[in-house]
Amino acid sequence: MTIRCSWPVSELDIAYHDKEWGAPVHDDRVLFEFLILEGAQAGLSWSTILRKRENYRRAFAGFDPKKVARFTALQKSRLMRDEGIVRNRLKIESTVTNAQAFLALQKEFGSFERYLRAFKPAHRPRKSSKDIPASTAESDAMSKDLQKRGFRFVGSTICYAFMQATGLVNDHLTGCFRYRELKP
Repeated sequence: MTIRCSWPVSELDIAYHDKEWGAPVHDDRVLFEFLILEGAQAGLSWSTILRKRENYRRAFAGFDPKKVARFTALQKSRLMRDEGIVRNRLKIESTVTNAQAFLALQKEFGSFERYLRAFKPAHRPRKSSKDIPASTAESDAMSKDLQKRGFRFVGSTICYAFMQATGLVNDHLTGCFRYRELKP
């Protein structure tokens, strides 16, 4: 019997947990995808976003930040009618402005991944889901800095979820098989 964290319940959640969540990400395009999806998830369940993930990839040019940064008003208007994604004007607009800010940040630091290193917290093993915070001092700092740089939908809780998803922190429970695989 495989022992995993308690949150994955559906087949899609389990596959995501077992193959992706918490694994270190080094590819800037994938980091951009996770940042956008975490922002899209605000106010919704992660399962909802996972079900729509392929639609998001199609709608947002495979999460190529160079392409998304050039989206026109007409393209954004079409996205408001796309039932495959969350049709929230602010979230769609923020995806485009976040792509522009992402490119500026890449230019300044050489890569988004390099930028993120400044926010990597010390490892803290989690024995229970009660031990996992919604945000930390590091996610607070990341959120403030990203907002200062023009990013939106990057509150501290979203930043912490992004850190978890992309392996900047390992919040798999210590009894979970993925914790041992990804242990720093």
